[in-house]
Amino acid sequence: MSEETVPQQGGTGQPKGLLQQMEELMAALNADLSALDADLQAAGNAGRAAGEEGGQAG
Repeated sequence: MSEETVPQQGGTGQPKGLLQQMEELMAALNADLSALDADLQAAGNAGRAAGEEGGQAG
């Protein structure tokens, strides 16, 4: 990843910049995981509903 290859420079601004980037990446990751969780729950609920119908018919 290109983020890992960026050399660190001395100065007080650099750590804050890295922290800000990290917080933004974590926020994006949390949003993606929340969306994935919602999709998986919806798919699981749809699969359970289909499975229950098939199980009751037999």
